Amino acid sequence: MSGSADLLSLAGVDELLSRRGLRTPFVRMSKNGDLLPAARFTRGGGAGAEIADQVADDKVLAEFSAGATLVLQGLHRMWPPIQDFAAALATQLGHPVQVNAYVTPPQNTGFAPHYDTHDVFVLQFAGRKSWRIHEPVWPLPLLNQPWQERKAAVAERSAQAPLIEEVLEPGDALYLPRGFLHAATALGEVSGHLTIGVHPITRRALADQVLATLGADLELRRALPLGTDLANQVAIDAELDATITALHHAIDRCDRAAVARGIGRHLAKATRPVPLRPLEQLSAAQALASDRPVRLRAGLRFATRIEAECFVIELPDKDVRVPASSVEAAQLATSGAVVNAEALPGVDTETGLLLLSQLLREGIVVPA
Repeated sequence: MSGSADLLSLAGVDELLSRRGLRTPFVRMSKNGDLLPAARFTRGGGAGAEIADQVADDKVLAEFSAGATLVLQGLHRMWPPIQDFAAALATQLGHPVQVNAYVTPPQNTGFAPHYDTHDVFVLQFAGRKSWRIHEPVWPLPLLNQPWQERKAAVAERSAQAPLIEEVLEPGDALYLPRGFLHAATALGEVSGHLTIGVHPITRRALADQVLATLGADLELRRALPLGTDLANQVAIDAELDATITALHHAIDRCDRAAVARGIGRHLAKATRPVPLRPLEQLSAAQALASDRPVRLRAGLRFATRIEAECFVIELPDKDVRVPASSVEAAQLATSGAVVNAEALPGVDTETGLLLLSQLLREGIVVPA
């Protein structure tokens, strides 16, 4: 990649707005720090597309001309260069990634000073934009700790001298750790930047998964006494002491594998593997030859377990079962290695073909 223009350009933005049939919330518009009602830039899709909120290119033009900032959300799901980039980055970082674009008319500010609850890499792809960065008012905010809960503190801090004041030009990048206040103004011409949002898996997330395992603990399932004012600290002190003691014991016996599986489920919901072509995939499964190589679908998150009569591949929304006699072959096929039916261990070629065809139909492996 030679620069952010390889990911998106103003011409690409025009194509998305005019030819891709985008709907809210994939498109938003903002002016003077406030989001515009969707009706200001959308309308019905017309005959054969009876939807009410398809982006209207002429309405976008009118609002943009009047100073509104355009926001394209979820580009990691709908723009091929960014799909590939975001999937590779999420795999490398191990944390979920999202990509949005912000396109601002000259001399306009799209959003008031605020902070994000995720880390952000800003990539300027068109025009110039002046950025003002301030220290956090709430360091390392969690998803449920948005800046709107601290509007007064944010306004007070952003009125002070900025920590960083810099102009980004095409090809420039800026890193904003979560919690840092920021606002940006377009200079002299239409300005466009991408935000690469990295949603961190935090120690709080681990703690949540630990707590989720505690339902198996008998002491923590006991009811508090009847006839007690449970909102009175003195009245529940003894129960609180007992609960804290039970928590310590339960956490010491924590099922670490269950915690890891919980994090895995969270990641599987927050990320998606690289796109596959359903028709091409089915054709490959039906016409699979014994020497045709396949590989694991990049970015696919799954777990495995062995049951009495089968090997189970746990996908985000279903389990795929393979006969126990093919465990070794299935483990190799899902290891990331490039394999074919002739090279699978522990099975004959015909059984290997059946296994790989099944994995192709389930979207677990793809043609190499």
